[in-house]
Amino acid sequence: MADTVIGILGLGYVGLPLACAFAEKFKVTGFDAEAERVEELSKGNDRRSDFSGAVLQQLRENLSFTNNVNDLATANIFIIAVPTPIQENKKPDLSFLIEASEKVGSVLKQGDIVIYESTVYPGCTEEDCVPVLEQSSGLVYNKDFFCGYSPERINVGDKKHTLQNILKITSGSTPECADKVDALYKEIITAGTYKAPSIKVAEAAKVIENAQRDLNISFVNELALIFDKMNLDTNEVLNAAATKWNFMDFRAGLVGGHCIGVDPYYLTYKAEQLGYKPEVISSGRRVNEKMGSFVADKVNELLDEREKEIQNAQILILGITFKENCNDSRSTGVIHLYNAFIAKGAAVEVYDPRADKVKVQKEYSLALLDSISYSKKYDAVVLAVPHDDFKEIDFLKLKSNGAVIYDIKGVLETSVSDKRL
Repeated sequence: MADTVIGILGLGYVGLPLACAFAEKFKVTGFDAEAERVEELSKGNDRRSDFSGAVLQQLRENLSFTNNVNDLATANIFIIAVPTPIQENKKPDLSFLIEASEKVGSVLKQGDIVIYESTVYPGCTEEDCVPVLEQSSGLVYNKDFFCGYSPERINVGDKKHTLQNILKITSGSTPECADKVDALYKEIITAGTYKAPSIKVAEAAKVIENAQRDLNISFVNELALIFDKMNLDTNEVLNAAATKWNFMDFRAGLVGGHCIGVDPYYLTYKAEQLGYKPEVISSGRRVNEKMGSFVADKVNELLDEREKEIQNAQILILGITFKENCNDSRSTGVIHLYNAFIAKGAAVEVYDPRADKVKVQKEYSLALLDSISYSKKYDAVVLAVPHDDFKEIDFLKLKSNGAVIYDIKGVLETSVSDKRL
């Protein structure tokens, strides 16, 4: 594989780790449509702090960044790692994927391989992307060029389970291509690879990974709804149940993000296209989607107990990212909670030192606080995302100032929180 030159499209939480890993072995050009992202990486600055300037500098001989697709012309392997979000109607948004395929097609050559890492529904690579590659390049699939699919398994914010030590699924459009794709990833994945029998199997495996997690969390969220009516603490019940060796210990919470809150809709979309209406997957999504409103109602009840109106109540939400200890706020479940409070007429502020303020403002029209003021008397404080940063917050001080404390993930001492999910 000495002549391998790699072009990676999309320099986010998937693409940049791939680019850095492959650059230790091969020449790599990283492409991103966002000129600002390219400029900062070229200067050795990663806003997500996944890679230091020193690491990027060390890789400079093999790694370059661009927003000019023509700079990818020397590549013979292309890896597409762009977002695959959903539209407002919950249907798949393939616009980033199609655009990236058009760009690759414009520089595609005889014998090249195009590998997709973005999460999609089974069949998407060959049914939706390959025709775009053919049209844009004028080449014929599985004659002039080939495709592979190797779904990303990056766990954002997880410093333990990184790209190299997570087993990687690989696949290819022909047996020979599958072998090449598998050999390529073996160069960087120390945990090993699993060669799926087809691209479609690899696509399906990825999408059900996140759908399964979504369903497991929805089950616990539904338990929380039931136990609330029984005046039972869900965490106490789960702690007791978790003493059994084969109990799967999922916890209740707001479900969002670019994977768990999105991928099930890709699977249900394809199923409905084929004439099957998914029941279990869809019901799980419905439960998880309403948890924000449920928490808002519980906070309202706590305020009622203190003879306070939620109308104009001063509420502080801690955390806007979709999970703890990361800066990614895409499709966050916290926004449902925020909107539920706003709908009730509350005055809501949000503090999250991890989130990208510019992106949050752009996506949600929400201005994040720069810091917490203990002098301000909040009526309620909701710990929505338990970042490690929040361990420094004096919740007792906030409580002594008159705030009710709602702990969604159950990380605070019960003596500190007034209620938890």
